[in-house]
Amino acid sequence: MTSGMKNIVILISGAGSNMQAIAKAAEQERWAKTLSARIACVISNKPQAPGLAAARDLGIATQIVDHQQYASREHFDAALQLAIDACQPHLVVLAGFMRILTPGFVAHYEGRLVNIHPSLLPAFAGLNTYQRALDAGCKVAGATVHRVTADLDHGPIIAQAVVPVMPQDTARMLAARILVQEHLMYPKAVRALLSD
Repeated sequence: MTSGMKNIVILISGAGSNMQAIAKAAEQERWAKTLSARIACVISNKPQAPGLAAARDLGIATQIVDHQQYASREHFDAALQLAIDACQPHLVVLAGFMRILTPGFVAHYEGRLVNIHPSLLPAFAGLNTYQRALDAGCKVAGATVHRVTADLDHGPIIAQAVVPVMPQDTARMLAARILVQEHLMYPKAVRALLSD
């Protein structure tokens, strides 16, 4: 372990496109030099998550903590916490990590745990955010980077990106445009947190 290095642990469940955006920003902006920060590990709860291969291709250590191997949410979170703590994280970044975390886990990482959510919180917490925004007739949608608290998708807001809703939008079209903004916003938000 590099002394004085701010370790980032990123949790994913799928393709990890936000993880890749953060990793590319870290490399291009030379966070190791400029912020004394590095991505120490990418951890997935799904062994088949495509993001694991993407992380390895970027030279980042990976780990799997398969939630299906644990009898309860608490047992899974305890195992995940052990894996994360082994990396001595300065920041734990949720990037498409599709698990609801237990209050004890959230409390353990208080002030160090951040998430990105595909809506303009506090609107549309939870799932199916794009379709819900369309169904509600929203003129704008977007994404929010926020601190994680025990209250799902309701932690203090760090950054938001606003995307106009077009008349012809489907949920998939809206999702694609929001994702472009997520990839710009999330690395900036993480960098700002590391700079604090």
